[in-house]
Amino acid sequence: MLVKLVLGFLGVILFLFIFWKRLREDYSSDIIFQTATSVLVGLGLGLLAAKLFFPMWFFWLALLGGVAGMSLMLLKFRLKFYEALEAFILACLPLATLMFFQDSIVHSTLNSFLAFVVSLVFIFFAYWIDLNYKGFAWYKSGKIGFTGLFIAAFYFLTRAVIAIAGFSVVSFVGQYEVFFSGIITLIGVGLLINLGRVQE
Repeated sequence: MLVKLVLGFLGVILFLFIFWKRLREDYSSDIIFQTATSVLVGLGLGLLAAKLFFPMWFFWLALLGGVAGMSLMLLKFRLKFYEALEAFILACLPLATLMFFQDSIVHSTLNSFLAFVVSLVFIFFAYWIDLNYKGFAWYKSGKIGFTGLFIAAFYFLTRAVIAIAGFSVVSFVGQYEVFFSGIITLIGVGLLINLGRVQE
């Protein structure tokens, strides 16, 4: 129980810090933290619904809740879509990473620990991309949003590949995993292409 509380608290702090850091130049702290709170409430409601009714679906229901919370704030404050989406993605990544780490400790599962390691690699990968993406010759856009979308697309592509390979991971939902992760991957790629076409 103590491990869950400590890692949960750490996850929320990291989420708030990253979310604020990505949006602080364009929005007031009040708007940022209202939006972050909406996302966290959505995530929490998704996890609660999963715990009560669909335990295997906790990852997807939490994601759905977070997206719903983010969508409400996009409409309320008319946030810039790609900038807000990137902040959402990059802030959620440590939450997912700590979720796997928590499960690996509480249930002593090797698969969860491996998922934690992979997610940790994605965090460092995201950091490297964020520092270098404007210099990528194969993507001329250089606009805010690339890092988040690229990481999201690659993250869910990895989930789909692992699911196809038949490995069991704590947040997978059996045969549906490939379908849902594949859909998110395609959406991410589509948004990346569109981002490259958006005029400033």
